[in-house]
Amino acid sequence: MLGVVVFDAHRSGINTMDNAFVVKAAQTFLDGGSPYADRRFLYLPSSVLFAVPPTLLSEEARFWLVPAGTAALVVAGWFLALRLFRVPCLSRLGVLGVLFLCFFGPFRNLVQLGNWTACSVAALPAALVPASRGRWVRAGLVVGVALAVKPMLLPLTLLFLFARRPKAFLAAAAVPLATAGAAAALMPEPGLFVTRTLPFLLRGQDSFAKPYDASLTTLLPRVGVPERLALAVAGLLALALLVGAWRRWRAGGDEGLRLAETAAMLMAAACLAGRPAFDHYLLVLLPVLAASVVRAGSVARSPWLWIALIPRMAGFELLWVDAVEHWAYSVAAVNLTVAALLLRRVARPVAGGPGGVRPTGFGADLPERGYVQVKTRVGH
Repeated sequence: MLGVVVFDAHRSGINTMDNAFVVKAAQTFLDGGSPYADRRFLYLPSSVLFAVPPTLLSEEARFWLVPAGTAALVVAGWFLALRLFRVPCLSRLGVLGVLFLCFFGPFRNLVQLGNWTACSVAALPAALVPASRGRWVRAGLVVGVALAVKPMLLPLTLLFLFARRPKAFLAAAAVPLATAGAAAALMPEPGLFVTRTLPFLLRGQDSFAKPYDASLTTLLPRVGVPERLALAVAGLLALALLVGAWRRWRAGGDEGLRLAETAAMLMAAACLAGRPAFDHYLLVLLPVLAASVVRAGSVARSPWLWIALIPRMAGFELLWVDAVEHWAYSVAAVNLTVAALLLRRVARPVAGGPGGVRPTGFGADLPERGYVQVKTRVGH
């Protein structure tokens, strides 16, 4: 099934468009120009350094290797999310998760575009796994490398502050600052990132990206809400998620579940209030939430999460709804559902629950089968 997804991406005609923008910027850099001359290069200067090796490949090779590499990074992120809960990668849950990805619209879109969000999909659980074992500086370095590639996991650095791990926070900050500074020193007109790229991003890019942007600051004005009110609503919801993430961290409980839910709340805040917020951004927070289904009371045991995902499955169409014009609404529905479920979990503490958090949702009374199985096998 993964091979079918990669093959479909190769013949889709999209030609890994998002990756092509970055590779083009790297080629401009090698030719002595500024990569920010192209307004669609939206990353930090350090990203140019990571995009230099693909310029050595032929265009045909990139059209095969980029979709395959993108799919591999997402699958790696799913397997790492399973390891956060000490579940074997080749368990039934692991295999079913890969099969689910093959029918999940955001995954198929990500593979077709070759978007570098795939690096963040793998990096988030790759950082949480060592953090769950007390190796916080290693977690910070993983986040730092991910930020240098694409600054998507910036909200996750708050986790290090919640956990009072200043060395991990400094490690996460040092890597992108050092690499971006080195790259900026080598390229002409690096200031275009501040004067041209950042304003373009803060405006939500352009009309080409607008139909796919699920940020509330973009979506609410489309249905008649005044822009200032939309900004206030999105800001208040993001603030609620940030406070909820802090409270969830303070609640304690199972370390893997605490890390997964805190990280998911931080990333959900960015998806709802920041712009743009495309559908493949869901892949950053969903793997760790889906893997948490082995823990009683987790958000993944709520049927509402899976109901919200149905419109994002491949093949789901409503004949009277234009798929492009209404794309962002179903993505926003998933983000809002995730936010509501996580906030509900934080808002309903009960004595005796894991870390003072009430187990709620479908299957809350089921045993934690994945944990018991692994406990028997490896002695944890």
